[in-house]
Amino acid sequence: MAHNVASVEGGVIGHLGRRASWSAIFAGVVIAVAVQLVLGILGTGIGLSMVDPTDGSTPGAAGFGIGAGIYWLITTVIALGAGGYVAARMSGVTERFDALVHGLVVWGVTLILTLYLLTSAVGGIIGGAFRTVGTVAGAAGSTVGAAAPKVAQVAGVDEGDVRQEAAKYLSDTPTDPAQMTPEQAQKEIAKQLPAMARGGTDGVRAEARVVDIVAAQRKISREQAQAQVSQAKADFIRTKNETVQAAKTAADAAAGAASKTSFILVLALLVGAGASAFGATAAARRRPR
Repeated sequence: MAHNVASVEGGVIGHLGRRASWSAIFAGVVIAVAVQLVLGILGTGIGLSMVDPTDGSTPGAAGFGIGAGIYWLITTVIALGAGGYVAARMSGVTERFDALVHGLVVWGVTLILTLYLLTSAVGGIIGGAFRTVGTVAGAAGSTVGAAAPKVAQVAGVDEGDVRQEAAKYLSDTPTDPAQMTPEQAQKEIAKQLPAMARGGTDGVRAEARVVDIVAAQRKISREQAQAQVSQAKADFIRTKNETVQAAKTAADAAAGAASKTSFILVLALLVGAGASAFGATAAARRRPR
């Protein structure tokens, strides 16, 4: 009799000492992922059925995004709740704390698995894209180098004529602005613009050079050319400042949106953890007396 009682007590203690059942946790993770996948496909079908470009009744992007986020949150709660319930039920734990731990482990493993799948898929896509771009660029460079002489032959252009034409682009621009062609004047002004933007002594010298070119090309006085160049410079600086300010505003808005998204994502993850824990504790069996 005493031996039987000891055997029963030993079995109960051994059963209670098994704090975590990884097979039950794995089953819970499988159930959670499967339920999330099924509900996600169902949500995609519902969302696509609402799109009707011909009728004009398609919901807006903002409303559609909010609806998709709410649906994702609801499906996450259902999937993790089911996964936590299955894990706690299959583990046979009787303590609510043990059931709670099983549910939270299901939530954690599911989260890690989801992040791994997303990052591995995105990394593969990006890596493949960059490899494709590199291959195409290399092939394009070699193809252009090999095809240039053939194109010249097909067009009936002599190689010497091509070299003479290329030498024209490398010829020096006349120093006297009055002797410049309009194309040469534009190239010279473009060459002086970086120094004007930097300012200082080089900027003053570059601006004087541009004023001389403008005066010679437009056949106006140097004072009039100076006024035009100063006005163009002021317009350029104003446009640059407006562009920089617009970029800063956009960056601030993007940072604010990213911050809000992060907080919402953390809240959704906590809700998922709570759902998994609740499902697990609901499945905890009463401890035998």
